[in-house]
Amino acid sequence: MNADALAPRQKISILLLMLPIVFAFIALDTGLFFFKAAVAGSCILILLLFFSGGSQQKDIYYVIGAFAFSIAGDWFLSNKGDDFMMFAAGIGLFFFAHAGYLGYALKNGALAGLFTAIVLIGYLVFFFLRLAPAIDNGLLVGAVFAYLLISCLSLGAAAGMKVPPLHKGLYLFGIAMILFSDTIIAMHEFVGDSRLSFLILPTYYLAQISITGALMLSAAIQSDRVPPQSI
Repeated sequence: MNADALAPRQKISILLLMLPIVFAFIALDTGLFFFKAAVAGSCILILLLFFSGGSQQKDIYYVIGAFAFSIAGDWFLSNKGDDFMMFAAGIGLFFFAHAGYLGYALKNGALAGLFTAIVLIGYLVFFFLRLAPAIDNGLLVGAVFAYLLISCLSLGAAAGMKVPPLHKGLYLFGIAMILFSDTIIAMHEFVGDSRLSFLILPTYYLAQISITGALMLSAAIQSDRVPPQSI
């Protein structure tokens, strides 16, 4: 990667990538919603700055929208208490977040058919054997099932992206971390297995930072490929 090919605002954005990392550590330490939201919120601001001007790419708005829906979903889940509707609303908002991740991946590739099928079959077995029997509300069963489907599709689309390997690897890793975090949440909320609950938030924040880095890297790679203009 040629750092000299990056615009000053892009170089600043790379330095600002430390912000969501710092916010993530503070959120893990305090549990305050402000800092939880600041992780995704700072990623949004960094992307808007990084892709402003001549390097603007419309597909980044899929991810920006995903981060925005994630913030809203976090709020509902952080304040749900025993309120079923708050919990269902949170799942719905995270569904739209995954729709954003899926949209970005499909704009840059296609579903990896075999990989998607394997992931989907595995999670369907998990759903019908472990989750569905533990959920006593039909509406919630449907919401969880729909969310499971779009999560698997997001991962399958990330695996099928036609982009440079490091860009794809970071994005795929980020989506995989979201799916991993959500799986632990499902085990905790529905099955009562809390052994890995301490990994829920670290993997979730790591996912958002990794996805942000993947998008920034894509622009940096493109800058490397642009031939210098003669004077």
